[in-house]
Amino acid sequence: MYKRVLLKLSGEALQSKESGGFDQKILETLAQQIKEVHNLGTQIAIVVGGGNFIRGKFAEQFGVERTQADYMGMLATVINALAIQSALEKIDVATRVQSAIPMDKVCEPYIYRRAIRHLEKERVVIFAAGTGNPYFSTDTTAALRATEINAEIILMAKNGVDGVYSADPNVDVEAMKYDKISHMDIINNGLGIIDVTAASMCHENDMDLIVFNINEYGNIKKAINQEEIGTMVTRK
Repeated sequence: MYKRVLLKLSGEALQSKESGGFDQKILETLAQQIKEVHNLGTQIAIVVGGGNFIRGKFAEQFGVERTQADYMGMLATVINALAIQSALEKIDVATRVQSAIPMDKVCEPYIYRRAIRHLEKERVVIFAAGTGNPYFSTDTTAALRATEINAEIILMAKNGVDGVYSADPNVDVEAMKYDKISHMDIINNGLGIIDVTAASMCHENDMDLIVFNINEYGNIKKAINQEEIGTMVTRK
C-alpha cells in the first residue's frame, strides 16, 4: 500500500450536470472515499483543477487575455479546494488548504515543509491556485507538488476515462487501452491524457502515475492498494 500519494482531480469531476459549479453529492462521495484510504494510514495530498467554473484556454476564446484568463482559472481551483475541505471536515477528516497565490483570509500560503508536516500529522493537504503562474496547468502542478513532497505516486483521477488509450475512445471505437505506458510514449504519441510539461517533469523525476476513472466508487482505494486498475505510467 502506498504511504504518501498525490491525488489529482479535475474540476469537471466535481461538476453538477444541471447547473455547473459543483455537485454536493459528488463532493460527499469523494470525501468518503478519501476518508476510507486516509483511515488506512495513507498520507494524502490533493491538487484540484477549476474547469467546472472556468478554464484559461476557454476564457481566452471570449477575448480575455491569456495571462488574466489563467489567473481566473487559478481562483476557480481555490473555490474547489475549499469545497473539498468543507466536505472532508464534515466527516471529521482534518484538512488544510495551501494556495500558491497568497490569500491569508481563506487558506495558508504554500510552503512545502509545512505541507509535509501536515501530512505527517495525518492531515489531508489540498494544493490550490496551481503553481501560481500562468501558462502552467494543474497537471503540471500535480507533477511539481508530488515531487516536492516526495509522494510515491500520482493518482490521476479522470472524469469517465478509465485509463490511457491510443486514441479518444469516445471518438474511435478501435482505440486500444494501455495497461502500462511510459511518460515519453505519451509525449511522443501526443496522447494528451496529461500535458507535455507534466509528463516531462514526471519523466525527469521518475514519478509514476496511475490514470483511472474517478466515477467508479472505490477506485481510489484500489489504486492505493496497488490493485490492477486503469493505466500505470512509468519512466520505462
